[in-house]
Amino acid sequence: MAALDEGAPRWVWRTARTYRALLAAGVRVARAHDVELVERLLVAAAGRFGAPHGLAAASARLAGLPEEPDPAPEADDEPPGLFRSAAPTGPETLAALVAVHAAQRRTLAADARLALLAAAESAGGIVAEEMRAEGLPWDAAVHDALLTAALGPRPAGSARPRRLAALADDIATAFGRPVNPDSPAEVLRAFGRVGVELPSTRSWVLKQVDHPAVAPLLAYKELARLHSAHGWAWLRTWVHDGRFRPEYVVGGVVSGRWATRGGGALQIPKAVRAAVRADPGNRLVVADAAQLEPRILAAMAGDAALARAGGRDQDSDLYAGLAHELFGGAGPDGRAKAKLAVLSAIYGQTSGDAGAHLALLRRRFPAAVEVVEAAARAGEEGRIVRSWLGRTCPPAAPGDEQPARARARGRFTRNFVVQATAAEWALVLLAELRAALHAAGDPARLVFFQHDEVLLHGPADGAGLAARLVQDAADTATRRLFGDTPVRIPVPGRVVGSYAEK
Repeated sequence: MAALDEGAPRWVWRTARTYRALLAAGVRVARAHDVELVERLLVAAAGRFGAPHGLAAASARLAGLPEEPDPAPEADDEPPGLFRSAAPTGPETLAALVAVHAAQRRTLAADARLALLAAAESAGGIVAEEMRAEGLPWDAAVHDALLTAALGPRPAGSARPRRLAALADDIATAFGRPVNPDSPAEVLRAFGRVGVELPSTRSWVLKQVDHPAVAPLLAYKELARLHSAHGWAWLRTWVHDGRFRPEYVVGGVVSGRWATRGGGALQIPKAVRAAVRADPGNRLVVADAAQLEPRILAAMAGDAALARAGGRDQDSDLYAGLAHELFGGAGPDGRAKAKLAVLSAIYGQTSGDAGAHLALLRRRFPAAVEVVEAAARAGEEGRIVRSWLGRTCPPAAPGDEQPARARARGRFTRNFVVQATAAEWALVLLAELRAALHAAGDPARLVFFQHDEVLLHGPADGAGLAARLVQDAADTATRRLFGDTPVRIPVPGRVVGSYAEK
């Protein structure tokens, strides 16, 4: 039974936090309907993006009553359950849940694509809770050693680590006076005193400056980010009993991509990835989709030529294939130009060589380019655009009719239709992979997900099977969204001991 098909029992709950209590009791569910995640999709589809989507608001709408604002997210240590307290009041009752669910099912019955999105979004809530419960294997001792190697020994109190302190001294020497490198205002004033006026202290701005303070300042910024975002304080707060358990927020970004509530799980820097390592006797399977967004665009457009350029093998390189099609060669320069052409189409970049490369792409693959350009025109005109399954973009805001803002909105909607559809594909992949692991009796578990990448953790002797199941799930996801398409999205799985080996 496929993960999103009708037939298997489906739980209905207000929010996937309900599942947290079930998991703690040893109960795993196959399928669910998450009323609040689905309501958010439906109010946006009805032209009311951002309207309250909690159970109380949904129940009030059904009764013709004023909507109640959505409550703040539940605290991580709040006991989960169907309702927020042991004695629910007002519309937050079981009857309200049943009524809202029935109304949602009636709406979804008229739109098969939106119904698939609702099922996939709900499945995402299940996966998010299971990944939180399972935890990402994390070796605190390795993390500590990595920090020590990069920053020096752990400092006492709020003092700078030794390496940061040394770089701060180098910066002061270069400027001829003490400068706090953590203060952008001080850094700007320091450069101003030596005759260099800068708009900001962003790294790309600093790299254009010829001054002896630039090199230590860039090194300081990189290490300071590591210390503040994933340093010893982060390690003490987020890693317990050999696991990192972030709070995932399903659909936390307007495109449908996930976010996290604290912990920075979706931005694990390379400097600490070696701390993500399998338990003894186990392995990680690291799999990420190859050139996901351009392949999604080819499938949306039904552009057979772009699909052929992408290839179907596990090691297919869409950009190399395009380099042959567009520039007659797949060397580093041709591949880079092909990549620039595709990203220009998806993100609306036209400066420099991007405009010429985009024009060439438009002539060779008109169907694909028209998908994003139609979305851009709609955005500029203040119209709503939707993903393949029906996720709705935010409406135009007052003032968006002004030329500069209209163009900016067009660039957003141009990317939205592709990125949101890619997020939908990833949701279906997660659901199908979870179901396939269970059906195969594979003890491997999903432990991490980031946009187009998944990590599994399980016994070493089953890692090869788990890697194959990832690609099978990816192929199923492609068929579910796009039917009989020549597009294949390779998701090669690599069996590794640590995330640093990806």
